Amino acid sequence: MHAAVEQKLQEETRNKNARIADYFDLIAGTSTGGLLTCIYLCPDLEGSFDRPRYSAEEALRLYMEKGDKIFDLTLWQKIRSKGGWRDEKYSADAFEEMLEDYFGDVRLSDLLKPCLITAYDIKRKSTMFFTQHDAGKMDKHDFLIRDVVRATTAAPTYFEAAKIKSLTDVSFPLIDGGVFANNPAICAFTEVGRKFKRRLGTNKIVLLSLGTGFLKKPYNYNKVKNWGAVQWIKPLIDIMMSGVSETVDYQLNQLFVAADKPDQYLRINSELLFADTEMDNTSGENLLALEKEGTRITTEYNDRLDHFLSLLLS
Repeated sequence: MHAAVEQKLQEETRNKNARIADYFDLIAGTSTGGLLTCIYLCPDLEGSFDRPRYSAEEALRLYMEKGDKIFDLTLWQKIRSKGGWRDEKYSADAFEEMLEDYFGDVRLSDLLKPCLITAYDIKRKSTMFFTQHDAGKMDKHDFLIRDVVRATTAAPTYFEAAKIKSLTDVSFPLIDGGVFANNPAICAFTEVGRKFKRRLGTNKIVLLSLGTGFLKKPYNYNKVKNWGAVQWIKPLIDIMMSGVSETVDYQLNQLFVAADKPDQYLRINSELLFADTEMDNTSGENLLALEKEGTRITTEYNDRLDHFLSLLLS
């Protein structure tokens, strides 16, 4: 979907070098969205420092080509973790090596545009928002990008919690921001007002929210009515994460409708028909199915996306 947005921007502007970073004043992301945010805003250190290093198409190739290495389950890790029940399911070593290759020593303050990336501090029991615009002002808010991505993607049971340090050497033990902001669109909306230090009416904002797709998983009453704590663990996580995401969508819809600007907010998050939603299913078959889903969803939302981008460009 992201690659389709960038391609449409290139077609509309007749600029083959147009990038997502060129047309959005602030980008927000949680977990895989946080990784994509950093990819889109990472500067090209070997060329023009004010241009993005990666395209959306290159970000897509990262998932297609590196996914199986990130989620490589060795026999020893499988035995030791008992499939994620006793320990994290995967070692983060391969992922951390990939992040170093992609981002090197690029800092949060080096990113090309304001952004917001989420994580959760398990020591302080508080939300953590990585923001480029704050990092540029004070070193205590600045981090290496590879550490930011490691933190926002530290999904419990999949990867070990991330322990990272700010540029002022303060330590933060963090996990995936999806535990509280699975859909960070409302965070982005409020951050715009804080960043630009004035009250921005909804009529001044256009907001595009891209989800990762979902599966409808109904729970049968007769089956679940006698469940205990163990049986409820995974269903509760599923219900809470989808519920939070849908609530954010409802809130933003109401805000833009109340401002008589419903077209200036677009949420794209379609039910998946072919692919598995498990984040560690990086089989060739599922990656192709996900690519097929992207094509289908792009077609499904084509007219609405074209209309939204026309508003954005105007």
